[in-house]
Amino acid sequence: MEITSVNNDLVKETAKLQQKKYRDETGLFLLEGFKAVEEAHLSGIKIVRAFVEKNKKGKYLFLNTEIIETNEAVLKKISTTSTPPEIVAIAVQPANSYENLGQNIVLLENIRDLGNLGTIIRTSVAFGIDTIVLYGETVDIYNPKVVRSAVGQLWKINIVQMKTVEELKKYFSNYKRYATLPKSDNSKYLSDVKFSDEFRLVMFGSEADGLSDELKEFATDNVTIEMKDNVESLNLSISVGVVLYKMLI
Repeated sequence: MEITSVNNDLVKETAKLQQKKYRDETGLFLLEGFKAVEEAHLSGIKIVRAFVEKNKKGKYLFLNTEIIETNEAVLKKISTTSTPPEIVAIAVQPANSYENLGQNIVLLENIRDLGNLGTIIRTSVAFGIDTIVLYGETVDIYNPKVVRSAVGQLWKINIVQMKTVEELKKYFSNYKRYATLPKSDNSKYLSDVKFSDEFRLVMFGSEADGLSDELKEFATDNVTIEMKDNVESLNLSISVGVVLYKMLI
């Protein structure tokens, strides 16, 4: 099958998946570029169809799905990158589990930076985190920029969403709960913290606002990354990497 018009109904429906509203309604999302598509396929993500650059269909027969040959104009219409990739695929959002959340949990509250979230997902996979909890108004993990910046790691970790402290209490009351905070009288420097071997939840807030008061109250321990006085804060994804290294390595 070949489609070359940007006004084709299937092309227009695919382009709508750039918006969270349509991703939520359909349970679908976009994969852009060879690596993202290959990693998703190898991880068992169901791929509904793929638009590929003309004469490159044979490269993607391993997907065992509908492959539509197309042109640069269509790929640019359905892609979110400045230079369109040779393939854009539509995939089904995998179902993540609220059962057996695991021993090591990262909670992210109100994270709005798409690139940061993707990098944190990669870092969490690298350090063996079992589940990421997206709390509050954290951005959509299926936003194309998050998918790209996670570089294929999005499918290798359990990610769930929670909205209230009551939900957190239901799942994490028996965990040690670490709040990451600026230095205060009731926080310990990371170098002085002895992370227990118990089930652990470590909580990070946005760079702009930090953790909410309700999550600070939910914490059992407070942790601060020590740094030079002339530096106010670290990039969030760097902070996550530093804390996880200390906790898990």
